[in-house]
Amino acid sequence: MPTELEELVEFLHHGNTQIRQVAAEHLVGYSASHTTLFMREQLTPVKDLKLLIKDYAPIAKNALTILINISHDQEVLQSLAKDDAFIESLLARITSTKEPNANEIAMLLANMAKSDDMQRILKLTRDIPKELSTSKWAMDQLLDCFVKGAEGRYNRHADYDYLSYFFADLAKFPEGRAYLTTPQSHDSDIIPLTKLIVFTEHSSTIRRRGVASAIKNCAFDIHVHPRLLSSSPTDGVNLPPYILLPIMGGEEYSDEDTEGMLDDLQLLPPDKEREKEAEIVKTHLETLLLLTTTREGRDLLRRVKVYPIVRETHLHVDDEEVREACDRLVQVIMRDEEGEGEGEAEAEKKVVEVEEDEDEQIIDVL
Repeated sequence: MPTELEELVEFLHHGNTQIRQVAAEHLVGYSASHTTLFMREQLTPVKDLKLLIKDYAPIAKNALTILINISHDQEVLQSLAKDDAFIESLLARITSTKEPNANEIAMLLANMAKSDDMQRILKLTRDIPKELSTSKWAMDQLLDCFVKGAEGRYNRHADYDYLSYFFADLAKFPEGRAYLTTPQSHDSDIIPLTKLIVFTEHSSTIRRRGVASAIKNCAFDIHVHPRLLSSSPTDGVNLPPYILLPIMGGEEYSDEDTEGMLDDLQLLPPDKEREKEAEIVKTHLETLLLLTTTREGRDLLRRVKVYPIVRETHLHVDDEEVREACDRLVQVIMRDEEGEGEGEAEAEKKVVEVEEDEDEQIIDVL
């Protein structure tokens, strides 16, 4: 005999709007702890929830929240990530300037990006939302949402911050990294990553954390390091100032320390604040460590005086993991380069210590 909760789940596909709304609203609270409740009868409740995202806004919001909370289950995740029609429905809504649940859709897409099947979104084309984008590519449209939609500038209901986690998780796949680090011929040869790195000091912790992880994951591709490090306006990302500035405070440096330091990092005001989230500081330090894999990277970081910056970070951030990350980076950039072959091998060994798949946890909404 079905329990009361099981009976409630069955009301998700009821013909009466008020009954569907009451069922969805009451089930939100159980979705974080009763995943199996939604997996009955070959995921019938999940199929119902997919349809409910097209329902009235309050019902759709609750349906999205439930899907966010249960998407940690692999069976549910695959059901979502393999459903082309469902993905198109999400894209159609998140790119709309009037979608009231765009942030919830961004959260769900971020969770779905943990599935290998979501890599196909990198090659997905769709109708162009003319108010948002000029590109037919789904990834470009989502990037436009993230960039143009910050702080409610595109859709007053949304900030799209959680899309940063979506990009970070896609960047764990080679194809995702390739998209973010390759000039796009259909977009004036702009490198998508250059659109993300400007948010490393944004007011949103979510946005900063996701962007930092996306940058770090891109740095796992050693062959793109020259492009990441280059300040060329045509084919360079100019990454160093965007990951060094957040880990700097308002400390004064000696003339010897500042000689050669990047212009953007000099003469900072005394009230300049360092990134407050230790985990984000650690992520930036791990990216710098990845960039020391090659001799070119190590030489550049030495030349632009990264050591004094890391030294001050070590002194001013009271977090053991951050200090350990500082120590690992200093050991690489300050060591003797004699025996080049051994140096490269040692750098590779250091890089292995940085875990690629540690970025973000599945998002839950209670």
